[in-house]
Amino acid sequence: MEREADLYPHVKAYLQAQGYTVKGEVGAADLVAVRGDEDPVIVELKLRLNLTLYHQAVTRLGMTDLVYIAVVKPTGRTARRALRENTMLCRRLGLGFLTVRKDGAVEAQCDPTPYAPRKNKSKRAKLLREFDRLVGDPNDGGATRHGIVTAYRQDALRCALYLAEAGAEKGAIIAKATGVKTATRLMRDNHYGWFRKVEKGVYALTPQGRKGLADWDESLG
Repeated sequence: MEREADLYPHVKAYLQAQGYTVKGEVGAADLVAVRGDEDPVIVELKLRLNLTLYHQAVTRLGMTDLVYIAVVKPTGRTARRALRENTMLCRRLGLGFLTVRKDGAVEAQCDPTPYAPRKNKSKRAKLLREFDRLVGDPNDGGATRHGIVTAYRQDALRCALYLAEAGAEKGAIIAKATGVKTATRLMRDNHYGWFRKVEKGVYALTPQGRKGLADWDESLG
């Protein structure tokens, strides 16, 4: 399919099979379908998903609650993710989402319904734990020069700073001195390559760790 108009006959046939009378290019809408006294269905057609398509569809919600977007079904490695994420977005916006396969088959990914979100309590709790653990406001609402500062990175920096000043030390002592309760496990996991094990339970700072301190020296608040 090379044109938006190529989607029209397939979406029209899909709606006609459900008892709708369908007409194209009615006013500002790409497709309008009517069935008895029910609210009209509006479908906005595009070859691919983009922000303009969502803008158009949301505008059509001012005329009816039954608004769909319709696009050629994505293919390739990222297709499943694109479908999942855009289906979720459509549900949040109260839109329906139709995809048209190369063989012309139309698939409804979701129908338009009012969005009634359910809060994810575990994600909320995780977000607030991260908020509480972060010292200061190291990211200023965006990325720093070397990336995003997380509470985990701040903990690693505290351990690295202690080792830079005191030399190799036991994890238990570092944990007590820095307040990083998970210091031993953090240095053992060594996600940033900043630490090396000297002997059982004892760790030292690597050259990469010293560079990390220099790069992130303003991130501890």
